[in-house]
Amino acid sequence: MTGNRVAHPLLLSLANLDMDYRMKSSNRAFALLALLPIPKFLHQNKKMRGVLGNRLFHECLDFVLHPLKVAASIGIMMDDPLGYRRFCFTPLVSCIVDTPEAALYAGVGGKTSPVTMASYKEFGNAERCEPRTASTTLAQLQSIEAKVHPWDLEAYMREAKKFRLNGVHRPFWRDWPLAEPTLFLTPELLHHSHKMFWDHDAKWCIRVVGAEEIDFRFSVLQRHTGLRHLREGISQLKQVTGREHRDVQRYIIGVIAGAVPKDFLIAVRALEDFRYLSQSPELDENTCTRMTAALQEFHRHKDAIITARARLGKGNKPIDNWHIPKLELAQTVVPNVQANGVAMQWSADVTEHAHITEIKMPAEATNNQNYEEQICRYLDRQEKCSLFEQATSICTASADVSRKDNSSDQPVPLHATHSVIDYFHVAMQLEQGIDPHAPRPFRTFAGPCTAFHLARKPNTKQLDVDEVAAMFQLPDLKPALADYLQRALAGADVYAIGGHRRAAPSCPLEFPKLEVWSSFRIQSKSFHNLGKPLEARTVNCSPPDKSYPFGLCDAVLVNTNPTMRWPKSGLKGILSS
Repeated sequence: MTGNRVAHPLLLSLANLDMDYRMKSSNRAFALLALLPIPKFLHQNKKMRGVLGNRLFHECLDFVLHPLKVAASIGIMMDDPLGYRRFCFTPLVSCIVDTPEAALYAGVGGKTSPVTMASYKEFGNAERCEPRTASTTLAQLQSIEAKVHPWDLEAYMREAKKFRLNGVHRPFWRDWPLAEPTLFLTPELLHHSHKMFWDHDAKWCIRVVGAEEIDFRFSVLQRHTGLRHLREGISQLKQVTGREHRDVQRYIIGVIAGAVPKDFLIAVRALEDFRYLSQSPELDENTCTRMTAALQEFHRHKDAIITARARLGKGNKPIDNWHIPKLELAQTVVPNVQANGVAMQWSADVTEHAHITEIKMPAEATNNQNYEEQICRYLDRQEKCSLFEQATSICTASADVSRKDNSSDQPVPLHATHSVIDYFHVAMQLEQGIDPHAPRPFRTFAGPCTAFHLARKPNTKQLDVDEVAAMFQLPDLKPALADYLQRALAGADVYAIGGHRRAAPSCPLEFPKLEVWSSFRIQSKSFHNLGKPLEARTVNCSPPDKSYPFGLCDAVLVNTNPTMRWPKSGLKGILSS
C-alpha cells in the first residue's frame, strides 16, 4: 500500500472445498480476514524488537481467530450451500506460509526446523528427525516460565535459546483443539520446491557448467508456444517469478547433461524427480515410495555437488555443509501428504495472487486515508456485484435452456473466467451433427485420449503435393500419403507408424493439391483423471525460412498401441520425424 503503510494480510479459506475450485484464483475462494500490523518498536536492542513483533503477531492471530477456536471446541451451527443447517467444527488444517513465516508460526528461532526437532547442523541428514509436536513446544515454554517471567525479555530469551525458540510465550495455536504445527504447516510448493530450485539447484548448475556456457545452451533451445524462451540465458536473470522457476526446471536436466559430472547430474535429477512427484494432483503409497527413493538417491550422490565446489558462501568461499532449511523440510513432505492430502492444494500461488485482488487493488482505489475501512467497503461492494452477476447469469441461462428442447451438457458459465476448452466434447458434438454449418472436413477430431484442433482457415491453400514436399523438405511425402490412403481403403490401422514405404516416389494420388496448417492444438487427458481434459498445447511445424533455416518443428510423442499407457509403459517404439 502507498503512504508507507504495510501490513500482514491474513487470508481465510475452507479446506473442504474441491482443490481445483479453491486453487483457481478467479473463484475467489480466499477471503481477507484481517490486516495484521507491522509495528516499529523503540527498544534499544534490535533482537528484542523482533521478539516484541513476534509476540504481537501471535497476539493478533489469537484475537482474530478466537471464534474459530471456540467453534473447533464446542461446534457451531452453519448453513451449507443448499440451505441446510449443519453442526460444524473448525480445526486448523493448513497454514500456507513460506519458510521464515513457518518458523514464526511454530514459535521457533532461526536455523531451526518448524516441524521437526532438527537444528541447522542436521538439515542435511538423510533421515527425518523427530517431529516437533505442540505438546513438546508447550512443555518447553512452561519450563522456561517456571524460571523466568515472560516479560523479562532478555532473561526470557536466554532461556528460550536453549530450546531454540523465538521468544513467543503464547503461540496462537496453544488452545486450538487438534492443532499440531507438524501437520498444519503443510509443504508449500511455490517456496519449498520452485524457489528452492532457483536459490540452490540453479546456482549449482551455473557454477559447475559456467555462466557463459549455460546461457548459450539455454539460448539455442527451440522456442515452444506457451513456454518462455530464455534467449539471454539464466545467469543474469533478475526479479524471477514462479513461472520462470518452472520454465527453467523443465529444461535444466537436458541443458546441463554432458557438462557436469555424472553423480552431480544424478543428484540434481533426483531432486527434480522428487519435486515433480510431489506436485501430483493424486498420490498413492507407490508414489510416496518413489518420492522417498528419489530423496534418498539425492543424499547418496549429494557429495558430488560439494566436490564440484558448487556450494559457495560469502566471498565465494566453498561450503562443505548442507545447512539448507528447505532441504530438511523435504523430509516432511511424504508424512504430511499421508496426513493432509496432496501438497499441490497448499501452494501459495493462489494466495500470492489474492494479495493483489484482496489488498493491493482495493488499496489503490482509496484516497490514502483510513485504508482499512475503504478496503472493507471495496471488497463488500465487489462481492455484491459478483453475487448479482451470478444470479442474473443463472436466470439468463435458465431462460435460454427453457426455450430449447436440447440443452448442452456443458456447465453454465456464471461469469467470464478462463476455462479449459474441451476439444473432446467439441469433436463429439461435431460427429453428432449438432452444428450443421461446421466446415467439412471437421477441424476438430479426437481419439480415446488425444484431441486435435485446427484453425478454421489453413495457412496455405491449394498447393501441389510436390510443392509442399519441397517446402517442408519431406521427399517421401507423396508415398507416405499413398500408403496412408491404401491402409484406410483396406480397413487397416491407419495410425500405424513405421516400416518401409510401399508406394513409389512418383505414385499417383487422387488429389493433386493440399491445404497446409503450420500449427495445431493438441489436447490430452489427465493421467490421474481420464475424464478431465488438460490445457491444450500448440504444436508448430513451420517450413524453413530466413529466420529458421531448418524450419521450426516441435517434437511430439505418439502412442500407437492402445495397450500401452504412459508413463508406466515407458518410451518404447519407433522414432519418426
